[in-house]
This record gives sequence, C-alpha cells and structure tokens, in this order.
Amino acid sequence: METDPFRIRGHVADFDAIVAEIVEASARTRDRLPMVPNVPYGESASETVDIFFPEGSRQNLPVHMFIHGGYWRMFSKKDYSYVADTVTRAGAIAVIVDYALMPGVRMDVLVDQVRAAKRWVLERISSYGGDPACLSISGHSAGAHLASFLFHRGDTKSDVGAALLLSGIFDLEPLQKSFLQAEIAITDEEVAAFSPLTHTHDESCHVVVAVGADETPPFHRQANEFASSLEKQGRTVVRRAIGRANHMSSVRDLGIAGTAAAEILSDVIARSL
Repeated sequence: METDPFRIRGHVADFDAIVAEIVEASARTRDRLPMVPNVPYGESASETVDIFFPEGSRQNLPVHMFIHGGYWRMFSKKDYSYVADTVTRAGAIAVIVDYALMPGVRMDVLVDQVRAAKRWVLERISSYGGDPACLSISGHSAGAHLASFLFHRGDTKSDVGAALLLSGIFDLEPLQKSFLQAEIAITDEEVAAFSPLTHTHDESCHVVVAVGADETPPFHRQANEFASSLEKQGRTVVRRAIGRANHMSSVRDLGIAGTAAAEILSDVIARSL
C-alpha cells in the first residue's frame, strides 16, 4: 500500500489510463481547433505558448491562461491542449503555457517564466484578437502553485480578473519529506520564498480554490489553508470540492463538457468579463 500521500500514481489506480486519455484528447484538440503553436514569450526553447481560438470573429475576445502540473518536473503544454476545448466553448482564447522543468532549473526560474508569459499576454494578445482586460488563469497541482504567482499583491493590480487553482500545492515544506525530494530536492530557501501560503494577493482577483473530493489529505489541507489565508487578507475566494474526483480525473474533466470541473472553469472565465 502506498504510504506517501504525494505520490499520485500510488493513489489513483487508473493513473496511466487517464494520462493516455488526456494526451489523446489533446491531439484531437490540436487537429480540430484553430490554433497558433509554439509562440515564444521568452528566449529559451521552453518559453512558448500554444494559442487556441473559438470559431468566428477574433476581436476583443476574453483570454484564459492554463498552466499544467506534473510536480514541476514532467509534462508539457502539448499534453494539456484539451483544456482549450472548454475555454473556447466559453468564447475565450486559450493560452496553454510551457515552462522549463526541474531539476534542470530551480523554482525561481519557473516562477519568472510564468510571470513572463503573463506579461506577454498582456502586451501581445491583442494582436491575436484577445482583450487583455478580460484575463483569467487556471492551473492544476504544481501549475496551480505557479498560477498563484500571477495575482500577487503589488504596487499595481495584477490584471487577472479571476483564477481557478485546482488541486494546488501552496506550502512546499511537506514535499521535502515526500518522494519528490529525491527527484527535485526542494531547498529550504525555495520553501521560504515560493510557498504561496505565506504571500499576499491582489484583492481584485476572484479566486476559486478547488480540490477533488477523493484526493489525499494533504491536498484538502493545503486547499483549505490557502483559502483561509486569502480570506484573512480580505480576498474574494470560493471553495469547491469536486465530487467523485481524484487528482487526475479532476484535471481530465476540465476539458469535458458537462462535468463539474469544466463548469467551474467556464464560470471563472465569465468572471473575468
């Protein structure tokens, strides 16, 4: 029996089948939807986005950024194209973000990359028919962790109208005692600097913190603690537990019409308008 609550493969019996399903769904999405692949937002090979469009006119459309998970050390934007199905059904442009993987780089590089991707969207998406004033974001697992850095409180507003953080990791310290320490070796300095639980966030961003009902206890605990942190900061936050969903089925369902996860995503996009 799996004893590490962070080793998802040990707690999701059909892990490999779900991964195969989302990869196949992503290939179908790339074949079906209008898109522009591999648009650079930076100089390195990992700093690219895929842009997907709804059918019809491309003028002043809302924009949604999605950041994939994989414990910062696996998967790519190509594996998650299928999320664009729900985004484009909602009438928005989907921007699926790629980033470098640990341990080849450290956490600060990943955070800087997703922030650079957001800057690119704000500065350049209008040339693709998007309205940067109607920006929403989402991320799953490690992607939710990275997405949280896109609506930090600062001298100016974050320009993110709404965010969906699905099955996120908001305190890095417990991962130092998990199987991941042998793979990505999270440092004490990274725990201190990059645990969203200790940060402050933009009060103008509507945040949904969601978790699958069937996930392991740390994901429920971290979701609750981060939502409570946002509430203590006076932020607008909605807590959602997705029934009969685990860590992998919840993200798979983001691209499937009629599922609870897809409906939550569509609502987040609508909140940015």
